[in-house]
Amino acid sequence: VARIGRLSTKGSVLLLCDMQEKFRPNIFQFTNMVSNAARLLQAPHVLGLGPTVPELGAWDLTAHAKTKFTMMIEPVEKELKALGDPKICTTFDLLEKGMEVHIVADAVSSRSQTDRLFALSRLRQSGAFLTTTEAVLLQHVQDAKHPNFREIQKLLVQPSPDTALLAFFSSL
Repeated sequence: VARIGRLSTKGSVLLLCDMQEKFRPNIFQFTNMVSNAARLLQAPHVLGLGPTVPELGAWDLTAHAKTKFTMMIEPVEKELKALGDPKICTTFDLLEKGMEVHIVADAVSSRSQTDRLFALSRLRQSGAFLTTTEAVLLQHVQDAKHPNFREIQKLLVQPSPDTALLAFFSSL
C-alpha cells in the first residue's frame, strides 16, 4: 500500500513537546509557532499532551515530565499502546517503529532557523510527511458536510501566522 500521508480523526494523536514558558526567548518564531499549535488543539477529536504556555489553552490535558530528547518515554508509550498505536506527530523514534509520522512544519521550531530547517529536511528525508496547521485541520474534517466543519472553518478565518518556512520550501 502506498504511503500518501492522509490524516483522519481515527487514529491521529497530536503530541506537543517543549512548549514551555522558559523556552519562549530562545525558540525561533515561538509566538507564531504556538499560535498554530493552539489552533490544532482547538480542533475536535485531537489529543494533546502537555499544557505549558497559556496561549495553547490546554489546561485540561495531561502533561508528562520529559528529561530525554525524545517523546517516547514510558507513560507516552503506554498511552499510545492503549490508543492502538495511532499516527503521531513526533520524531525518529516513531519512524523507526514503522509509524506514519506527520510533522506540522508551521507549528514546530528550534533555537535557530538553521537548526529548524535542517531538522525538517532530515525528517522529510527519513520518511516523515511535512504538513501545515491548515492542512491538518482540513484533513481531519475531509468534507464541508462534516459535523464539525463550521468549528474548523472558524479556526481558519485568519491565515496561519508566517513562521518563515518559505526559504525552506523554495529550496526543495
